[in-house]
Amino acid sequence: MANSQIRKALSGFYYVYDDGKLVQTRARGVFRKRGITPLVGDFVEYVVEGDNDGTLTKVLPRKNELVRPPISNVDQAILVFSVKEPNFNTILLDRFLVVLESFRIHPIICLTKMDLLPEAEVEEIQKYSKQYEDIGYTIIQTYKDNPALLEKITPVLANKTTVLAGQSGVGKSTLLNTLMPELDLKTGVISEALNRGKHTTRHVELIEVAGGLIADTPGFSSFDFDTIEKEELTSCFPELQRASENCKFRGCLHLKEPKCFVKEQLENGEIEQYRYDHYLQFLQEITDRKPRY
Repeated sequence: MANSQIRKALSGFYYVYDDGKLVQTRARGVFRKRGITPLVGDFVEYVVEGDNDGTLTKVLPRKNELVRPPISNVDQAILVFSVKEPNFNTILLDRFLVVLESFRIHPIICLTKMDLLPEAEVEEIQKYSKQYEDIGYTIIQTYKDNPALLEKITPVLANKTTVLAGQSGVGKSTLLNTLMPELDLKTGVISEALNRGKHTTRHVELIEVAGGLIADTPGFSSFDFDTIEKEELTSCFPELQRASENCKFRGCLHLKEPKCFVKEQLENGEIEQYRYDHYLQFLQEITDRKPRY
């Protein structure tokens, strides 16, 4: 029996990385009975049954898991957002940030297409970049064929398992191809198929890059708040979470409660108005959500 990690799942087989090689395995039927589906990223126990075959016997506890793409034990996500075509969108960015924070996945914000930004709009983008950096987020600015991109991005990949997220057309595939040039044809074919509206099945695979692992998939394009309760939302806004420690009432939702330190910092300009407005909008979405049964 050995402990290792699933690096690829394809056609009912799970490819487990062990001692420098991939071992093809299948999952025991007991997983299905227990409602457990092994995921890429899982640390597992398996038994060897041939030269390069085995059977999964146990999935070890996960620190997190995602549905799209189906992957577990993710350390961080690179949020790819273009500044033009499509334009930079703070509410969409905050939506992504909130859901990642809820999964305890560290976000890194990558702003693409900086070369398309008119000079008149540069100051505004730099203002937003500074505001998100002040909150505590890492910002990487780049553009297609940027010779400095690898130097900027490889240090954040070391010893981490990373996925990519962002809207269609923001440059996720370009970023992946920069990190892994061998993917060029593959991502091009997938993008073309998706643009035709056909359903395309794509396996998820973790590939070693820059001393870490990155998911070979363009990632996910949208998030919802189905797993977030309204009492948890503050913790998904780092600056609100820090301020809330000084609120008079535990569990303060920062609406009309007395002596709310979040509202005090908002009035003093220490919390950005648009971030608080997005918090209110997301809180309302969660409040209006139909109960789960």
